[in-house]
Amino acid sequence: MHAAVVTSFDTPPRYGPHPDPIAGGADEMVVDVLAAGLHQLVRARANGTHYSSSATLPSVPGVDGVVRDQDGKLRYAVLDDTHLGMFAERTVIDRRRSVVLPGDIDPVRIAAAMNPAMSSWIALRRRITFRAGLRVLVLGATGTAGRMAVQIAKQFGAAQVIAAGRNPARLAELPSLGADETVTFGQADRAADVDVVIDYVWGEPSARAMTAMLLARRDRSTPLDWIQIGSVAGQTIPLDSALLRAARLQICGSGIGSVPAGDIIAELPDLAAAIHSGAIDVRARPVPLAQVAETWNAATDERLVYVP
Repeated sequence: MHAAVVTSFDTPPRYGPHPDPIAGGADEMVVDVLAAGLHQLVRARANGTHYSSSATLPSVPGVDGVVRDQDGKLRYAVLDDTHLGMFAERTVIDRRRSVVLPGDIDPVRIAAAMNPAMSSWIALRRRITFRAGLRVLVLGATGTAGRMAVQIAKQFGAAQVIAAGRNPARLAELPSLGADETVTFGQADRAADVDVVIDYVWGEPSARAMTAMLLARRDRSTPLDWIQIGSVAGQTIPLDSALLRAARLQICGSGIGSVPAGDIIAELPDLAAAIHSGAIDVRARPVPLAQVAETWNAATDERLVYVP
């Protein structure tokens, strides 16, 4: 078979021949890969910058995708830490980390959306107690995952969703997806009284936003759940300890390790159904896997999905 193979953290994977996969455990199965998304997580693991990256090379990247099993069923599967990922013609999955999909789904749409949509879906379902009527701020709302977070928060019954980002043109698109208000990072104090922050940014922009919001909050004893998901602006933040004492700020992270695998798998059928129904806007572009090297670092608003 053929696969995309990472041989160096400094260069994109290369497409070429690769040994056929072999299933080992009782719950493992060899499957045909139909579509696999090029997510931020995939790039970060492949270049060694993600906290879950393995130092062992060579490896085949790709953390999730749509596959066809030996019985002809379509499945969405999430891979555990493995050197044989989804960017291949065939791979090995653990059936316990997969869900059967309807036969009429669009594999590219599902492969593009499940990973970025999962970030906010899991955060709101499994990391905090979210209820209808709460107010939500999405920091980094102009990226793929942030756009979906706006929609998911609204679908879960948020009374108000405020979208924050840098790009005015992209912010202008978000009211049509459910945002009640859009702000720049420097205007975060306008969102001071939200109940939940979904943060894809971190670093200095989040630190400034957090400080401005806490100082402008009308009732600092009201809980503010700050869910840290992404860190595109930096891995650390400077934070005055007095702010933690002067407001009821509750910071938690949502990602690999903070949510049990069983909890994630339990949410996948409902998330896949929402994507399949069109309830979540998806921008996807299928690309032949053979073009992985030249498209790996492509700048695009669409989620690239590799099709073997």
